[in-house]
Amino acid sequence: MTAREYSVPLMPLDRDRFPADPWKLVDRIYNEDNLGLSETLFAVGNGYLGMRGNHSEGRANHMHGTFINGVHETWQIRHAEQAFGFAETGQTIVNVPDAKVIRLYVDDEPLALDVAELLEYRRELDFADGLLRRELRWLTPSGKHVTVKSDRMVSFNERHLAVMRFEVTVEDADAPVVISSQVINRQDGEDEYGSRRQKAKGFDPRKAETIGERVLQPEQFWQDGDRSALSYRVTQSRMTVAVMADHIVETENEVVRRHSVQADRAKNVFRFQAKAGVPIRLTKIVSYHSSRGVPPHELIDRCERTIDRVAGEGVARQYEKQREWFDGFWSRSDVEIPHDPELQQAVRWNLFQLAQATSRADGLGVAAKGVTGSGYSGHYFWDTEIYVIPFLTYTNPQFARNAISMREGMLPAARERARQLSEAGALFPWRTINGEEASAYYAAGTAQYHINADITFALAKYVRATGDVDFLARGAVDIAVETARLWTTLGFWRHNAQDTFHIHGVTGPDEYTTVVNDNLFTNTMARFNLRYAVESVRLIEKQYPQAFARMVDRLGLDMYELVEWERAADAMAIPYDEAVGIHPQDQHFLEREVWDLAATPEDKKPLLLHYHPLVIYRFQVLKQADVVLALFLHGDEFTEAEKRADFDYYDPLTTGDSTLSAVVQSIVAAEIGYRDLALRYFEHALYVDLADLHANTADGVHVASVGGVWSALVYGFGGMRDFGGALSFDPRLPSSWPELRFRVAWHGTRLLVTLTRQALHVEVVDGAAVDFTVRGESFTVAAGSPVTVPLGDQGPFLPGGPIANRGAENRREDGTLITASIPTLPGFALG
Repeated sequence: MTAREYSVPLMPLDRDRFPADPWKLVDRIYNEDNLGLSETLFAVGNGYLGMRGNHSEGRANHMHGTFINGVHETWQIRHAEQAFGFAETGQTIVNVPDAKVIRLYVDDEPLALDVAELLEYRRELDFADGLLRRELRWLTPSGKHVTVKSDRMVSFNERHLAVMRFEVTVEDADAPVVISSQVINRQDGEDEYGSRRQKAKGFDPRKAETIGERVLQPEQFWQDGDRSALSYRVTQSRMTVAVMADHIVETENEVVRRHSVQADRAKNVFRFQAKAGVPIRLTKIVSYHSSRGVPPHELIDRCERTIDRVAGEGVARQYEKQREWFDGFWSRSDVEIPHDPELQQAVRWNLFQLAQATSRADGLGVAAKGVTGSGYSGHYFWDTEIYVIPFLTYTNPQFARNAISMREGMLPAARERARQLSEAGALFPWRTINGEEASAYYAAGTAQYHINADITFALAKYVRATGDVDFLARGAVDIAVETARLWTTLGFWRHNAQDTFHIHGVTGPDEYTTVVNDNLFTNTMARFNLRYAVESVRLIEKQYPQAFARMVDRLGLDMYELVEWERAADAMAIPYDEAVGIHPQDQHFLEREVWDLAATPEDKKPLLLHYHPLVIYRFQVLKQADVVLALFLHGDEFTEAEKRADFDYYDPLTTGDSTLSAVVQSIVAAEIGYRDLALRYFEHALYVDLADLHANTADGVHVASVGGVWSALVYGFGGMRDFGGALSFDPRLPSSWPELRFRVAWHGTRLLVTLTRQALHVEVVDGAAVDFTVRGESFTVAAGSPVTVPLGDQGPFLPGGPIANRGAENRREDGTLITASIPTLPGFALG
């Protein structure tokens, strides 16, 4: 996508409806035009449990969604033509029983937002305490004025807890009031109002599969006073899940209770004779527990213990602890753009989504949509390691360690997968929930072997930034060793004048170019993987000799393997074309013709929804940044001239059909000097979900993209790098920004970095002294002794951006001219 096309709307959000507030996302107008988008934007979750932003009344919806990370169903993948080693078991996240439902009736008339006369309406997602609040005034059909205030919290302290408060006041008359609190098990989000659900149209491989058969098989269910319990076993995966809801009613009005429970619905109905101006307050305390094998009755016991503990501490204390948790999160993670409340709001919404996707995932992975939706079937991808773990490493390192530990737990399945593909070591699945490969399309799935190196890259970043070598010694080193072993058998040697190591038959991050030889990103990452495996083994040998001995025994490690890893890394083939003056994305990339994106009609985008893969594969066209991502991750291995030439070539070929591209393009554009372009790419990434720029935010937040927003701020504009475990800065503050502030942790020391046009200021918030460099000059910052480094400029400046179809101006090494075109039928114009 060209710089001219890659931008955000002049008004990315309707500010009459969504006013700028640096600490909240506020909605002032009830609107059903895009319920799926609002359900995602106002979702609450903690990385384990997620609740979409459905209104509690439970009527009009895109998808009623409550998700537990890792709870999934499986099925047999049916290939039209089977072959050995194809993925066999599909996996998709399960929409678990919905406890959000609280329905209100006044004079037996239901509050239904789609038809109600709302005199006032306000809903807000508060980033400071993680609460979703709503307040409205309803004019009932009989002319009564009713105020309804509610909030919803998924706890970050109590991983299995959600709390909802619902307050009703009939302002100007006495009236019968009924509140019906329910827990409903739905199939894929359907309910009794399913006819109102907004249905998706057309084919889209990014959406989750819909399973026709029943997914959750009822087990125990019971009612005890105001407390309801439901439990289930997932049909094929055999996972178990339980939910319990308890209620506290506070009012001076007369109340009558009625309860009922069935296998798929628990209903607690509270009937009041409400007096004018006398409030009714209902607090709903909910606990979810899940397991891969624990019996449902045990999960119900766990739910009960969670609720009993909350009852003992008091509900108010849960809200206090939530605010304390977020105070700590923002003290470690906040990025400030003080001059612009609109940008600040968007930045904090993105960072808030990272908290919701990762914080209490604990031993689970980070799904592509977090726990906000079912997009990409709730799978874990390589996106986590490259786009999310850097944020966690530098702000909340325990969360990073947890995410990497999840991959360590997948090693047994990864070893078995490597055996299936005739390789040594381990091969991690490209997409998965349970550790098994779930991608039915190997060309853009299993062939992405780079995931091995991506995981090791994240491990290395974590260990180098935290100094947590103990984590390696306790077993995480197995990741580096087993992934390195795979490269030595997947790759091969060619012995000419100079021995070179090659890797064929792989797919890089760009899914519009598949099963190629010597993909630059893959080879560059594999080289890093091999070298880090050597580094980590030797580090443990030096610092933890007993752990080293256990590792050698556990892995059957021969120290000669380290010699082979170093030799392969040093001889790794890195494609370079002298005639065009760039690094080809792969060995044969330049043999293809250029796809003319400028001439492609908008109604034919994204390409993956309008062209067969074989059509796309014949062209030089990118879905994701590939070479450019390598330039960022391994920038110390490329010269400034090489970065400029590669970016100028590949940037116009990148469609932006993937949300993973804009952040990387922003970082590299900033580094080489395209300042305005870098800012446009950043703003596009910033509003990917908030403005629904890819038209699929209804399926959930793009977690990797929001992680990339942090990277674009800190790595791109802040100019931070950590090559080889050394902290450095080379800032690139946008010309329209007077200041940028961000926080990072380095070896346990918390730093506050403030960037202005004149200087870079670094101070220690807590911890020991830290060494760093700014544009090659060394500094040390210590507590009470901040460092201010004057800046003469913000790096090089290049106007505009790369020229579209520049690749078509080049000749290949054989003298043939690279041309630009789009696929059309003979005699027909496209469009």
